[in-house]
Amino acid sequence: MANKQNNRNRNNDEKMTVEEAGRKGGEATSRNHDREFYEEIGRKGGEATSENHDRDFYEEIGRKGGEATSENHDRDFYEEIGRKGGEATSENHDRDFYEEIGSKGGEARSNQRDNDNNDNDDGKMSREEAGRKGGEARSKQRNNKDDND
Repeated sequence: MANKQNNRNRNNDEKMTVEEAGRKGGEATSRNHDREFYEEIGRKGGEATSENHDRDFYEEIGRKGGEATSENHDRDFYEEIGRKGGEATSENHDRDFYEEIGSKGGEARSNQRDNDNNDNDDGKMSREEAGRKGGEARSKQRNNKDDND
């Protein structure tokens, strides 16, 4: 089918169509270049794109990508990528990192709570304290895992 279409698109002088030329060129390029070549052109393309587009552009393509992903994947997919991300993060960060993000998260929630004028003293732990304790607990959990390995 594709061959018939390509033949129909050729001029009378039997020149290749743009589609055929592109396909053949892409195939030849893939045979002649390694991973580093593609990483380099990807990096250059990313830099050029970042110079030509603003924050709104990236927000829009991120939103569209997120919507497309959510339409094509289920809860199990998100659980799996969350688990993998958590494992990768724990392998690359130490106790101080978890304490710092726990503290920052707790402070942010506390500030949000203060801004919402939700100051009733209901005997519950503050969000700041919960964040700090959560960071410390995660750090201890990670240290225990390291001690057992």
